[in-house]
Amino acid sequence: MIPSTLLKRTSQRLPTILSRPLVTEAAHRPPIDLYGLQARYANATYTAASKVNILTKVEEELASIKATALKSPSFQSFLDNPLISRSDKEKSINDMLGGGKFSNVTLNLMLTLAGNARLSETSKIVDTYAELMKAKRGEVEATIISAEPLTKTQMDTVALAMKNQVGEGKKVVLSTQVDPTILGGLQVQIGDKFLDLSVGSKIDAISRTSL
Repeated sequence: MIPSTLLKRTSQRLPTILSRPLVTEAAHRPPIDLYGLQARYANATYTAASKVNILTKVEEELASIKATALKSPSFQSFLDNPLISRSDKEKSINDMLGGGKFSNVTLNLMLTLAGNARLSETSKIVDTYAELMKAKRGEVEATIISAEPLTKTQMDTVALAMKNQVGEGKKVVLSTQVDPTILGGLQVQIGDKFLDLSVGSKIDAISRTSL
């Protein structure tokens, strides 16, 4: 017969024991919800990398693969060519990335893509993984489009305004573009939000009103 004290201790500990795997899995979930083909691979890669604490390493490895594809037409052709068999692609990927040259997480992703005939999606998957990493770091991308290059003082002012907009705990990653056609003022892209404060847009609005 099981002592009542043992049953009591077990019943007290059971909720904690049962919750551990759930807590562990939740800790490795991607920071934002993304959907679609590329997201499925990126999400799985993020989770696998998180579990072995190499998120940044995998990000760097994937970025290097994408950079190689951009610089090497032959490598890009290899990724895109549907006439190369899956087994041949798997062997080539293992030769290129295996043997400790890349982490197992990155290698497994690329082998899976080869086996599923999805290597042509590599660049988009890399971009999606990078999006997950930016979310983890609390980074918000903002693009400022101006008619003329901004001075350092103007850049600092805009950066401060952007930081106030995105809120606490977020880091603004600011980039700029020059587009003389907007005539003056600014166009601001923050994530998926767009604000048009350009002179060109105001002229267009006045033109439409006067018609």
